[in-house]
Amino acid sequence: MGKPTGFLEFQRELPKKRAVEERLHDYKEIETAPTDSNSKQQAARCMDCGIPFCHNGCPLGNIIPEFNDAVYDENWALAYEILASTNNFPEFTGRICPAPCEASCVLGINKPPVAIEYIEKAIIEKAFELNLVKPKIPKIRTGRKVAVVGSGPAGLAASNQLNQAGHTVVLLERADKIGGLVRYGIPDFKLDKGIIDRRLAVMEEEGIEFRTNVNVGVDIKADELLNEFDAVVLTMGSTVPRDVKIQGRNLKGVHFAMEFLSQQNKRVAGIDRSVDHRGATYINGEILATDKHVVVIGGGDTGSDCVGTSGRHGAKSVTQIELMPIPPKDRDSSTPWPNWPMMLRTSTSHEEGCDRHWSINTKEFVGDENGNLKELKIVDLDWQKDPETGRMQMKEVEGSERNIPCDLAFLAAGFLHPQQEGLLNDLDLEFDERGNIKTTGYQSTSNEKVFAAGDCRRGQSLVVWAISEGREAARAVDEYLMGESFLEAKAVSMFNPVFAHA
Repeated sequence: MGKPTGFLEFQRELPKKRAVEERLHDYKEIETAPTDSNSKQQAARCMDCGIPFCHNGCPLGNIIPEFNDAVYDENWALAYEILASTNNFPEFTGRICPAPCEASCVLGINKPPVAIEYIEKAIIEKAFELNLVKPKIPKIRTGRKVAVVGSGPAGLAASNQLNQAGHTVVLLERADKIGGLVRYGIPDFKLDKGIIDRRLAVMEEEGIEFRTNVNVGVDIKADELLNEFDAVVLTMGSTVPRDVKIQGRNLKGVHFAMEFLSQQNKRVAGIDRSVDHRGATYINGEILATDKHVVVIGGGDTGSDCVGTSGRHGAKSVTQIELMPIPPKDRDSSTPWPNWPMMLRTSTSHEEGCDRHWSINTKEFVGDENGNLKELKIVDLDWQKDPETGRMQMKEVEGSERNIPCDLAFLAAGFLHPQQEGLLNDLDLEFDERGNIKTTGYQSTSNEKVFAAGDCRRGQSLVVWAISEGREAARAVDEYLMGESFLEAKAVSMFNPVFAHA
């Protein structure tokens, strides 16, 4: 490696964050831009470990030690070439990925792991700065036309790969802008939407056609889709949220988390009014946390995003409750290295101010005489392992039931599966036991022309998994369209694993 003793000399340093007092008054990205000197120092911590488990920890199989070495040598062109060979959108993963690669870092056995996510972000930002990110227009077109439905990371990755293979790609999105949950789910203070637009400009120059405000299944019927395109890739995500079916659910002030987050992202983008996929017009100011007692039900990343957004609205108080017990502060013995560790995580939103509680169950939403939410009835839980099954079981703690102030409740308990009504049912697709699209590999089990990738196939997951799914589904589509024997005849470079036919 560039500096064999780097991991002994330098400490792990994450990107500097803007002061809480400053960032709570805007929606700009929290982290400051990486510097060349700090990036080089952090890359120097990558040790010559022999077997880089980070490759396995990353769903994309990023070639991490090699691009770390290039960063240390300040060879940004090589670092970008290596990173881009496996990752279509490092500007996304460098900002919002939980970095499973770092959990598998060999240095992480007894020291803080290499700051791989930070280095990824440094590489792609430097690549844009140096004009290394240029459109790659396919030299030959295959004559095959592919529709990709859904423009989140899985859809964008599939589109990118299929276009580079020479196919004509049309990406269809029912929202008014491309990006899926990266656009209208991830807050701007974590990922500025100009980052998405910068990438889309490159993809458009490469020949991908983006169509927005198209509700496939309504505006374009399933049979029309199959007739117009040689293959269809479904990447619409897992969009049906998990509900809480308790008394008072219909009170004013109880919302799914994504309703709140998407409206705020549209406000930041300057979009005052929007038309949803049902054709209804609404004002992007319906849900505001200003001067309200906010309770977020669910302890994951989406819940954390609601916390940060509520703080920026000027909420009177922000409380986050979680059904499960509090995780351990350090890596638990049940998830040893190199597995993803079960441990307590504190987000930047939590740092800004939040009252967090675990082992809490929501019993009832309590309203006033006008139907507005005013309180939340909760109860403490006691979790015990069942001696026969070994599974954790919960029971309510007697006498712990109580009401807490709550003017606004956000349900952030995850997502169940993709919306089945409409397009998926019209395509007569099969679903697995969890309600996701059933596939053999990435090809649907009921129609060979239809493929699926991302959350709609594997269930709610990470942005890095979505990109990986999109890439792999694109390869499956390419093999279906062009024939496996043709692909096998093509030599694929480690630094250019796109299955191009040029």
